[in-house]
Amino acid sequence: MSDPIPFDVSSVDWQKQDGLLAAVVQDADDLRVLMLGWMDRDALVHTLATRTATFFSRTRQRQWTKGETSGNVLDVVDVRLDCDADTVLVLARPRGPTCHLGRASCFPDAPSDFLVTLDALVATRERERPAGSYTTTLFEGGVRRVAQKVGEEGVETALAAVVQGDEALLGESADLLYHLIVLLRARGLSLPDAVNVLRSRHAS
Repeated sequence: MSDPIPFDVSSVDWQKQDGLLAAVVQDADDLRVLMLGWMDRDALVHTLATRTATFFSRTRQRQWTKGETSGNVLDVVDVRLDCDADTVLVLARPRGPTCHLGRASCFPDAPSDFLVTLDALVATRERERPAGSYTTTLFEGGVRRVAQKVGEEGVETALAAVVQGDEALLGESADLLYHLIVLLRARGLSLPDAVNVLRSRHAS
């Protein structure tokens, strides 16, 4: 089992909502809001200790763990308290749909980071290598071939910026981003890895 998530349970204002705490669950990778639940102290302590999202059912008046019947567990990465100390943000990685209707989120139109979604799809293509997929063809061509494509798309993007209109520039930029994601995956890396480098530079 992973180490418990460091969080001071006593910092929560348990008096505001009759001993309950609103818990907004967000995908740790693409940042999509997945669901809203409620936690009592025991549910929060269990979530922190097990890194598995656990809530308190107001209708059934009992503790329940997400996925205890469906298997669609929420693996918790971090828990953060809001400024009023009466709501937590739970960052989690879902194993399957979060919504009981089989959707990824209880909020069907909740925005997410599409580049992270695309990166995850490319990672799946790299593992499964489905026949007929252009992405599969790139991976099977090897790192040098993918790197060549990134170079070509980079040149085409630069040329579009100088001699073509906005639509052409956007199209070439999209091609460049896609091939760059494939190149990173071909080297065993990911787009979030590159973003983390940018984040560390920004923080320094």
